[in-house]
Amino acid sequence: MHIGPYALANRVFVAPMAGVTDRPFRRLCKALGAGYAVSEMVTSRRDLWDSLKTSRRADHQGETAPIAVQIAGTDAQMMAEAALYNIERGAQIIDINMGCPAKKVCNKWAGSALMQNEPLAIAIAQAVVDACRPLDVPVTLKMRTGWASGHRNAVALARAFEGVGIQMLTVHGRTREQGYKGQAEYDTVAAVKAAVAVPVVANGDIDSPQKARAVLKYTGADAVMIGRAAQGRPWIFREVAHYLQTGEHLASPLVAEVQRLLLEHLREHHGLYGEYAGVRSARKHIGWYVHSLPGGQALRQQINAIESAEQQLAAVSYYFDGLARLMDRLPPAPWQTSQTQQEEASA
Repeated sequence: MHIGPYALANRVFVAPMAGVTDRPFRRLCKALGAGYAVSEMVTSRRDLWDSLKTSRRADHQGETAPIAVQIAGTDAQMMAEAALYNIERGAQIIDINMGCPAKKVCNKWAGSALMQNEPLAIAIAQAVVDACRPLDVPVTLKMRTGWASGHRNAVALARAFEGVGIQMLTVHGRTREQGYKGQAEYDTVAAVKAAVAVPVVANGDIDSPQKARAVLKYTGADAVMIGRAAQGRPWIFREVAHYLQTGEHLASPLVAEVQRLLLEHLREHHGLYGEYAGVRSARKHIGWYVHSLPGGQALRQQINAIESAEQQLAAVSYYFDGLARLMDRLPPAPWQTSQTQQEEASA
C-alpha cells in the first residue's frame, strides 16, 4: 500500500489521538509493528504556532518515514498555511482532521463539525491539496460517517474529497453525535470504499486481530486504524499484522518485555516534555499498561503521588520485578501445559 510516493510497511495504522500519539508513542508503535502513524492534530492558528504544545507536536526528531502530521481548523487559507508550516518542519504527508468529536474542537466548527458545512469542508481540502501539490506532499483526510444519525454524508464528501485530490480517506464508523458511545458501524465505511478509488482506512472499535480481519473483509477497506485499543497495549500492531499475514496468533509479551517497553517509553516521554510535565503526563500511560494487572491499582495510586522522573522509573521497575516473581510462583495455565502434564498433575 502506498500514500503518494511512500510505501507503507503494512496495513495496520496508528490513529491520531490528542494527548496520546506524541512522538514517543508513535515511535514505539512503529517499532512494534504499526505500518503508519499520524501525529496529534496541530492547530492552523498562526498565533499558537510558537506555543510549547505546538512546538512539541511539530518535533519529529528520530521518527521514521513517512512522517504524517494532522492539521485542524476552519479557514481554508489558514489550513493551507498550516500545511506548509508543518512541511517546513519535516512533515511528508498532511492529514486533515474532520473526525475529532471533542466539544472544544467542534464548538469552534473544526474537526467533525466541518461535515455539517460541505462547501467549507471541500474548500479546505482543495486549499490544502493546492498548497501541498507543488511540493509533492500527499494529503489525506480523516472523517466520521456524518454529523448525526440522520445526517450521514461520508459517501458524498468522500467523492468530493477524491475529486479535489485527497489521496487516502480514513472513516471512523461513528457520527459526531455518538462521540465514542455505542458501537461503530461499518456499512458506511464499506459504502465509502465502494464509492472511491483512493485507499480507504476503517477505524473504530478495532481491538483484536480477529476484529481487524473481520472489518477488512466486511468493508473491503485497504487498511485498519487502531486508536484506543493501543493505549497501554502498543504491541497490538504486531499482533494484528502477524495475524493478517499468517492467520496465526502471536504469544502475548512476557512481563520482562512489557517492563522494558514501558521504561523505554517513559524515558523518551520525559525527554520530550521535561521532568515536571513529563512525569505528570506519563501517569495515564502507566495506568493503561497496568490497569488489568495484579496490583495495578495500587501502583497507579503510588505513581500519582510521585513528582520525580527517577522515582517514577524506579517505582515502575520495582512493580514489574515483583510481578515477574509473582508470575513465576503461579501454576501454569491449562493451555500452557501438555495433555500428559495435565494428567500427571491430576493423578
